[in-house]
Amino acid sequence: MAESASGTRGSGVTLGRVAEVLGATVAGDATVRVTGATHDSQRVVPGWLFCCVRGEHRDGHDFAADAVAAGAAALLVERPLEVPVAQIVVTEVRAAMGPAAEEIAGHPDRDLDVIGVTGTNGKTTTVSLIAHVLGAAGRPTEVIGTLTGTRTTPEATELAERLRRAADEGRRAVAMEVSSHALALRRVDGIHFAAVLFTNLGADHLDFHETPERYFEAKARLFDEGRADVAIIDVDTPHGRLLRDTTPLATVTTSLDTLVDLVSDERGSRFTWRGHLVELPLLGRHNVANALLAAEACRAVGVEEAAVAAALGTAPPVSGRFEIVPSNAPFRVVVDFAHTPDALTAALEAARQLASGSVTVVFGCGGDRDQLKRPRMGAVADALADSIVITSDNPRSEDPSTIMSAVRSGVERLVPRMIEDRRGAIETAIATAGRGDVVLIAGKGHETTQQVGADTVAFDDRVVVAELLRAAGYEVGS
Repeated sequence: MAESASGTRGSGVTLGRVAEVLGATVAGDATVRVTGATHDSQRVVPGWLFCCVRGEHRDGHDFAADAVAAGAAALLVERPLEVPVAQIVVTEVRAAMGPAAEEIAGHPDRDLDVIGVTGTNGKTTTVSLIAHVLGAAGRPTEVIGTLTGTRTTPEATELAERLRRAADEGRRAVAMEVSSHALALRRVDGIHFAAVLFTNLGADHLDFHETPERYFEAKARLFDEGRADVAIIDVDTPHGRLLRDTTPLATVTTSLDTLVDLVSDERGSRFTWRGHLVELPLLGRHNVANALLAAEACRAVGVEEAAVAAALGTAPPVSGRFEIVPSNAPFRVVVDFAHTPDALTAALEAARQLASGSVTVVFGCGGDRDQLKRPRMGAVADALADSIVITSDNPRSEDPSTIMSAVRSGVERLVPRMIEDRRGAIETAIATAGRGDVVLIAGKGHETTQQVGADTVAFDDRVVVAELLRAAGYEVGS
């Protein structure tokens, strides 16, 4: 291995080497060795490089003195600072931070098959399926994503550290969700992927990206030249086909249209992939699309097709993704993370497959987030459910009733019940459910808290459902 190290291994890499990788120069002693990198002054370890990132609310340059006092051996800056350590001066710290962190960490992406998944919906399930298949093939795999941290994709310095740790602990691969925020903020710069995957593009995060075009442009950055060995793209949507036609990467495409023998029902889905029968236990055609992407990713990193097909047949459920709360009730209650129009469409279609009776959906929309999708979510529920209960999600700083009214504006056919208290909304839906019905609780999925104003309160849809079912006299459990 070339001269490099991580915060947990080796004697470090010289600042001069890091500067060389960045095409920059060192102000001060270029022979200083750094053994790790961070952008958080409170996480500085003696001997590390502190990256002075300019954020939306804070400027890392203002915390450089604190970082040096904590033992930072050097700084990555956009302007020279009056502190007694060497500094690499670059045009944009955020752009340089990823490549710098990867160099200091010893390029763990060279020791791992790193598979990145982007798209609006399906990322969490797809990385979970990849990890399951690779694990079944004897390749221990780390998962990074919505279920593993506060950010879907960690900041660049944290990501380099996690990849290094995964390699040092014997992992063979990493399956990671790559969010549009991460791509816009360059968190994965410096990483070479074995494969990059695109699921779909819907309405989300326009509070950050402002326009659908900029949202897609952010996602598409994962498919730039040199990012990966292969791109695997679901072409069942216009954006997937556009990406297929514009990426310079070698490309494999997936589509449900290629599965002439696809059967999807209340037991899951069965289909033939590359001549091999797959009996996927996950419900919904949207999960078939996720499974196809996962299958091609595992094939791309060398897993035999028969082994991929067999492993998909034993795929476990994913937390908060069309998760049925087990009980002896004559109806089923399902919790799903669906918080976009497309995701809610997929969840309701899967609920319809599961139901012999009616489908009730309980959902809301988050506050301080994309407002344009709220009436669209209402319209989806109106078109695909038999009854609707509109409630509060994570209102944050907004008035929940205002959010609910925006959702209600998209409903024309049905008369939704408006119950702001989320527990009360779920209780109403359960109380009115009959034999063969399905109650879909959408929007929060795996989340265990609710953000109301400045407060974060405990709230887990699955726990609440279990409590309410028991209170109604049903047994709950596997």
